[in-house]
Amino acid sequence: MTLRLPFVKRAPLVAVVRLSGAIGMAGRGSLNDAALAPVLERAFKKGKPAAVVLEINSPGGSPVQSALIGARIRRLAEEHKVPVIAFVEDVAASGGYWLAASADEIFADASSVVGSIGVISAGFGAHVFMARQGLERRVHTAGESKSMLDPFRPENKEDVARLKVLLNDIHANFIDHVTERRGQKLSDEEKLFTGEVWLARRAQALGLIDGIGHLKPVLEERFGKTLRLRRYGMKRPFLSRFGLSMAEDALAAVEERAQFARFGL
Repeated sequence: MTLRLPFVKRAPLVAVVRLSGAIGMAGRGSLNDAALAPVLERAFKKGKPAAVVLEINSPGGSPVQSALIGARIRRLAEEHKVPVIAFVEDVAASGGYWLAASADEIFADASSVVGSIGVISAGFGAHVFMARQGLERRVHTAGESKSMLDPFRPENKEDVARLKVLLNDIHANFIDHVTERRGQKLSDEEKLFTGEVWLARRAQALGLIDGIGHLKPVLEERFGKTLRLRRYGMKRPFLSRFGLSMAEDALAAVEERAQFARFGL
C-alpha cells in the first residue's frame, strides 16, 4: 500500500509510448491504429502526465495507418492539453517520420536516419516466366481499370500512369502533414520532399527535427531529475511469447527487416 502525504507535490509524470517496427504490416505485432488506440488512450489519460513521449524506431509502412495513428496522437494531445515529444532511435523514415511529425518537438541521436518524405510502390513481373512455362493468365473483369498492374501480365503504360496519380496524391498529403506540423521551422531546401534521408544534424538544419538529444537527459533537464517515467507499448501476441509464430507473422518479420535494410540498418 502506498501512502500519500497531503500537500506534498509529486514529481512530474511523463508517459513513454514505444512505436517500434514497420507500420500496417500483416503480422499481429505490426504498428496499426486499432492496436495502438488503447495504448495511446492510457498514456494520455492515466495519472495526468506532464508530457507524452513517443519513442520511435520505424522505417515506415502504410500511409493510411501512419495518418490514423498521427491523427489520434494529435486529438489526444489537444483534448488533454498534453505536449508530445518524439525521440528517434535508429530511424524515423517515411511513415515513421509521419509519426514523429505528429509530436510538438522531435529529438534524435546524431546518427539517426530521418526523412524519406515520399511514397513508394513496389511489385514484380512474372509474365515472361509464365510464358516460358506454357502458362496462360486469364482475367475477366467488368470495368477497364479493375485489373491494374497485374504482375502476371506485361506492364501497361496506362496502369502505370494511374498509379503515379495515386502516389502523387498520397505524397501531397504527406507534404501537407509535415508543413502543417513543422511550419516555419522547415528549410526551403529543394530536396526536402524528394524522399531523401539525412542523419540527424543535417535533418536539424533542414528543420525536420528540433535537436540532438536522448530521452532521459532531455526530460531531466526539462522536468527535473525526480521525474517519473511510465512506459506503454503494444503487447506481444500470446503464442509468440513461447516461440510459436504463425507463417503470417514470419513473413511480416521478413518484410519488416527488408524495410529497415533500405536504410542500412
